[in-house]
Amino acid sequence: MTSPQGTATQRPGGTLGALHAVPPRAGNGRSMPRARLPLLAAGVVSLLAGLWGGLLLLLGLPIPTLRSSTAEEHGPLMTLGFLGTVISLERAVALRRAWGFAAPAAAGVGGLVLLAGLPGVLGWSLLCLAAVVFLLIYAVALQIAPAPHLVMMATGGLCWYLASVLWLGGWAVPRLVPWLAGFLVFTILGERLELARVALLTQASVRAVATGATALAAGLVLTAVSGHTAEFGVRLAGAGLLALAVWGACYDVARRTVKISGVTRFMAVCLLAGYAWLAAAGIAWLTAGDLGRSVASYDLALHAVFLGFVISMIFGHAPVIVPALLRVRLPFRWWFYGHVALLHAALFVRLVGGDALGNRLAWQVGGAGTEVAILLFLAVSASAVLRARRHPVRAA
Repeated sequence: MTSPQGTATQRPGGTLGALHAVPPRAGNGRSMPRARLPLLAAGVVSLLAGLWGGLLLLLGLPIPTLRSSTAEEHGPLMTLGFLGTVISLERAVALRRAWGFAAPAAAGVGGLVLLAGLPGVLGWSLLCLAAVVFLLIYAVALQIAPAPHLVMMATGGLCWYLASVLWLGGWAVPRLVPWLAGFLVFTILGERLELARVALLTQASVRAVATGATALAAGLVLTAVSGHTAEFGVRLAGAGLLALAVWGACYDVARRTVKISGVTRFMAVCLLAGYAWLAAAGIAWLTAGDLGRSVASYDLALHAVFLGFVISMIFGHAPVIVPALLRVRLPFRWWFYGHVALLHAALFVRLVGGDALGNRLAWQVGGAGTEVAILLFLAVSASAVLRARRHPVRAA
């Protein structure tokens, strides 16, 4: 569990391995777990393919592609092929049971199957299998130590499972968007809920997060119905997103850790910026009702969540997630703020200048900028890890 001061400690059966594992000390003799590298590699391939597909479909840039469906699978590749693999991998690491690694394996291979152009039913069946194992991991965790934050994260896994089942039932990807968003929002905020209880959780905050989570879950259920009921469901889910964003801004430990220098402040800045974008997404869902009413409203409603909130959270947690998964150091460097600043600035240009004001050039420039920020994050993180391995004493 991470303390309000941002120090990571290990405990058996921790709820989310990436945030409960101590980064290995230089020279402690622990080698990189090479068996996890193929799983991470599969996820990264899905990420890169998803980014390429985003340039093709959403931004309309004149770039080559190997397959015509890469752009259409942009969302599932990034959400389930990449994030599903990484999140389920760190859950399997936390559980410390071999069968748990079937979840990231199925998610990673499922993403590759979609990318390879094999029958979609095969890829989505693998993603569905990954969700089933993912839920089993939480079932075991809940038996070990029942807790509200585990229930919230398990709800995220249920959203993943239902999204894959609905696709197999004939739903188009755009209709799955609320469920994919639910998977990530419930998973991330479930972890933040556990950390909040260290210092800032009160009865009022518990009621607030429960209200927001209930509104989001109920709204997602209603989106499965057609017509005005589905529109009301989107609005209700939007209200839930907004409530959860307000809860995070008020009760997350990032409110306190932002005052501490170094990596602790960096993580807090990423988290608080993510909550701001989650609030923007909630407002967009709440006012739009029908997310597919226009390309602009669809783009704004989606990417305020998936880029502004989710990617910002990933940037912030990377200094802890990477060491937990790979047993390598990812020492913080001040230039980490570069890809964070680029992400938020480019996203602002895309959503405000492009979607809200209708400037296509701003939409394309901002969209390309967000993708550059993600690639820069990968490059900077890899560079920091390699530098730390070459100079372990300096990194320590």
